[in-house]
Amino acid sequence: MNLAGKTLFITGASRGIGLAIAKRAAADGANIAIAAKTTQAHPKLPGTIYTAAEEIEAAGGKALPLVCDIRFEDQVQAAVDKTVETFGGIDICINNASAISPTPTLMTDMKRYDLMNEINTRGTFLTSKICIPHLQKSSNAHILNLAPPLDMEAKWFAPHVAYTIAKMGMSLCTLGMSKELAAQGIAVNSLWPLTAIDTAAVRNVLGGDAMSKNSRTVEIMADAAYEILTRASAECTGNFFIDEVVLRDAGVVDFDQYAVSPGSDLYRDFFVPDAVCEALPTKTLTIY
Repeated sequence: MNLAGKTLFITGASRGIGLAIAKRAAADGANIAIAAKTTQAHPKLPGTIYTAAEEIEAAGGKALPLVCDIRFEDQVQAAVDKTVETFGGIDICINNASAISPTPTLMTDMKRYDLMNEINTRGTFLTSKICIPHLQKSSNAHILNLAPPLDMEAKWFAPHVAYTIAKMGMSLCTLGMSKELAAQGIAVNSLWPLTAIDTAAVRNVLGGDAMSKNSRTVEIMADAAYEILTRASAECTGNFFIDEVVLRDAGVVDFDQYAVSPGSDLYRDFFVPDAVCEALPTKTLTIY
């Protein structure tokens, strides 16, 4: 199974992991709806929906850049309607858009709290809801949330309660919708990285260039997402996948190809359960 002719609706696909997933699908000849806000380049946030469209089409796919702020129902509805009008339907919904502010309670202003929950939890729920009527018509429908495992340990909440609530809210969408939609043949899964990934969030929010060097590239998430999205939806739902685990199960043995600086220590990402790390040969440094 591949993604040739499939239509993917991806939030936040103007850069980073979302764009990498889009380009991996485009290599098969997929149609990609890029639902994101960025129309003009920012010094610290390279890429727009238009430059993303160019990269997707250069990779072999068809692209539809859509100005869309997923906090607003009318904008999501309009973007989904335009996608269906252009490509004839939607086969895959990827909830990638996210806001991050890993700050303790007293340092988290309510505007930032609301932003994280509106984009992460509410945005995932809203985008999924509006895509579902079209996914019901697909022969192999998937919803993939870029969200962590539900590892309900205090250590994940204590340093940044608001951010963790917002990300775990996305994971709760996976937990509930996977059961709700199973009878309709719509797979709902989460995917999360074992290690830090070299994105704007890592460079601008978490650790700068120093942390970037101890991260993996976005391609590991793109390859893992591809493995999930090409599985039969009726047989693959309700999972909280970790990128390296997915790829090892698929036969990948060379993970140096994904390192920003091969040979460097890798930082373990937030929310990855201890048991997962202990079962893998990759050794990681904790950042919590």
